[in-house]
Amino acid sequence: MANKKKLILDVDTGIDDAIGILLAVKSQQFDMLGITTVCGNVSVDAATLNTCKVLELVEAADIPVIKGSATPLLRPPHYEHRVHGEDGIGGALKDAQPKKKADAGFAPDFIIDQVIQYSKQVTLVLTGPLTNLALAVKKCPELIHHVKEVIFMGGVVEGQGNVTPVSEFNTYADPEAAKLVLDAGFPSLTQVGLDVTRQVLLTDERIDAIQNETLAHYIRESTSIYCQRYFERNGVWACAMHDPLAVSLAIDKQLVSTQAFHVDVETKSEFCDGQMICDFQHQWEKERNVQVCMDVDADAFFDLLIKTMNA
Repeated sequence: MANKKKLILDVDTGIDDAIGILLAVKSQQFDMLGITTVCGNVSVDAATLNTCKVLELVEAADIPVIKGSATPLLRPPHYEHRVHGEDGIGGALKDAQPKKKADAGFAPDFIIDQVIQYSKQVTLVLTGPLTNLALAVKKCPELIHHVKEVIFMGGVVEGQGNVTPVSEFNTYADPEAAKLVLDAGFPSLTQVGLDVTRQVLLTDERIDAIQNETLAHYIRESTSIYCQRYFERNGVWACAMHDPLAVSLAIDKQLVSTQAFHVDVETKSEFCDGQMICDFQHQWEKERNVQVCMDVDADAFFDLLIKTMNA
């Protein structure tokens, strides 16, 4: 563990979060300090249950799971059952009764405790709404000086949204939290948005390349509803690996190209709440607060994902 990167995953475990968890665990690249859960794709209770199921599937039940916020900072929850199924993981593992339960504690407090304890050693990867991290920063503003890096999946800077015409789900679900995190002053903050995650499409052919029968069966079953929804909207039978791409950057940053920009999130609009605004031309003359992922090597990403699942 001494040479491994210390990692906390913060998830709202839907279909692609679960695959991100599998990638993190199977890669054996991390000292997994814990997985924190948040309201997002599904309720925080469902996200916590799904996380425990997935960890048992991959024989990693020793990793702590800490439940976080049950609601966004100011708004009611906005679930995505149509995309992720009623349970959040497409009905896969529906009969599983995990022995693993959530550990004691509250996710924002856990994040604070671990980041302070291992100052400048902890990577945070967030694949759901940023509520838990926002609450942690509100309680402990000096947290920003102790974390090593923050990688979050959320937003879109050049393309269309996926829950409204302009907004990606995570930033739409809790735009106030996203704004707080962007404004906090983290020295290393990387945004993994739809601009790149839409380029990493999991197809049947790529699932067929997974030789681990247990994981291949799970991934195929869990992504079926996800692929159906993607086909209805885009005419392609596949699904985007939004959250696994964010996790993969904690393993290999060379998978993407990034540029530093000032980025903010709309919170007070009739039509555009959750929209991520990127100052490409530096018109605001504000500090460049985010490394924005601009392009991705999709083949290299899937080489990593498939190799890891087959390990």
